[in-house]
Amino acid sequence: MRDFLPEEVLRRKYVVGIVEQVYRSYGFEPLETPAMERLETLLGKYGEEGDQLIFRVMKRGEKLGRLLQDSPGEDDLADSGLRYDLTVPLARVAAEYQAELPRIFKRYQIQPVYRADRPAKGRFREFFQCDLDIVGSTGLTVELEVLAAASEVLRKLGFTPVDFSLRLNHRTILRSLMSACGTPAGMEESVLVAVDKLDKIGGEGVRKELLERGLDSESVARLLEVFGGKTSDNGEVLTGLRERLRDHPEGIAALDDLEWILEQSGNSPAAGCLRIDPSLARGLSYYTGAIFEVEMKGFGVSAGGGGRYDNLIGMFSGREIPACGFSLGLERIILLMLERGMFPADLAGKPQVLVTLFSDESTPASLALVHQLRRAGFRADLYPEPGKYARQFKYAEQRGIRHVILQGPDEIAKGVFTLKDLESGEQREYPLDADPGEISF
Repeated sequence: MRDFLPEEVLRRKYVVGIVEQVYRSYGFEPLETPAMERLETLLGKYGEEGDQLIFRVMKRGEKLGRLLQDSPGEDDLADSGLRYDLTVPLARVAAEYQAELPRIFKRYQIQPVYRADRPAKGRFREFFQCDLDIVGSTGLTVELEVLAAASEVLRKLGFTPVDFSLRLNHRTILRSLMSACGTPAGMEESVLVAVDKLDKIGGEGVRKELLERGLDSESVARLLEVFGGKTSDNGEVLTGLRERLRDHPEGIAALDDLEWILEQSGNSPAAGCLRIDPSLARGLSYYTGAIFEVEMKGFGVSAGGGGRYDNLIGMFSGREIPACGFSLGLERIILLMLERGMFPADLAGKPQVLVTLFSDESTPASLALVHQLRRAGFRADLYPEPGKYARQFKYAEQRGIRHVILQGPDEIAKGVFTLKDLESGEQREYPLDADPGEISF
């Protein structure tokens, strides 16, 4: 859990601004939920390992806790935990407010989530997710929409299909492959947890874990043969999977869905980015259909992912409500952009100009000028006290402000101000009533 200094905050706002602009352009509306949820809401949704990473609220303040113990019906915060993701809170909201929400609900949510995990590069205990989900439809166009929106965000941030790919798979294909490899039905979820670690611990690590979980060595060998192979040609992957799943009609139907998504994405921002990967498992247990994950070239961890989860909302509503979504990891995207120098040199939000103070006598004129600039739409800072220009210029350089305005007695007498470029040293005079469009910072 971290502090963010001004430059970091501006970078985050830059990325979030693009994310929100894209999400809204696709018709998604904003939603916010509390940082805490009831444990009964959180537990049992993230798989055996995910549940262990939930931050639990142990107790409320000692004095208040004693008072509430004597108050019948009061809920104790010890039954709560910090939200692990934004999808389960959405499912609760969709169930709780279904009478107030449209039948098909398109929402986006950009808020922090919390995991009691070991911090590492790109992995934090508090981090922001940028989610978008469509609730209420089983149509495959839903998958197309969330994949296109996520791809457009990455493209607008400056990434190209050379930099990233969207790995694509389907939970039904995974189950069919496991059945074809001899995995007992009762071990599917356990095997998925292990397979999901292929990128982290490698084939040998997964082999060892599968054997420890009780799977026989022959089934382990078959699974690693299927999931360990890598090819970037979607046609070859589809052909190979159809051959392996020829006796599994459910798996073939899921392959048809993936092939349709590939074909129909041709005119979308996801074109050229989708790569079918049979080893993609997504460890969260609530996924039911297509699943996806962002893979960044040269980056060891995912920068986002998602999928279809048609049963999750039903856990809260008592009836099946289909849903599908995508989540982009803000922290990892920012880390990548920093490493690759992708942020603009002049981030919006940083002051464009510093108005200096020459003396106490000239201060009223400088105050009038700085407010005039602000009313014209400029981001103008004001040095707080009169003094030597050298000190004020140094302050501007520390703030990353390239331009300063000088307004001493001579300028005031002439009804002008001087704009100085600290990088080039160039100075230019403007009349006080200059058209804002003529002033260039």
